[in-house]
Amino acid sequence: MTRIVRTLLIASLILSGLTAASAFADPRAKCGQEPTAPTVNASDTAHYNASVDKFQAYEKEARAYNSCVATQAQKEEQAISDEAKDRIAKVHAFSTSVQQKISANFSRLAADLTSGGKKLSKH
Repeated sequence: MTRIVRTLLIASLILSGLTAASAFADPRAKCGQEPTAPTVNASDTAHYNASVDKFQAYEKEARAYNSCVATQAQKEEQAISDEAKDRIAKVHAFSTSVQQKISANFSRLAADLTSGGKKLSKH
């Protein structure tokens, strides 16, 4: 029974991780359709020249598309980085707060023990 529960728990954790990991902005989304590479037809000079023209048009479209995807990816990467920085800062603030509270408790307790020890040594 516990094996089944453990397996289900592990599976749910894995699936939730996959869902979170797959929830990203696709950098291609704002760039339109990826241009389709043309085929080269070298059966004669006319077809070859047409293939060169199609290649040149494709090259222009593909470079523009690639530039768009790279720009969108950079924006998404920066957003992820900024979000991570914010999360790290929050975690660090909580950790620092706990450390400061414990340090203050140690100082107070040490002072109380020192004071109590002095008080008891006089009796």
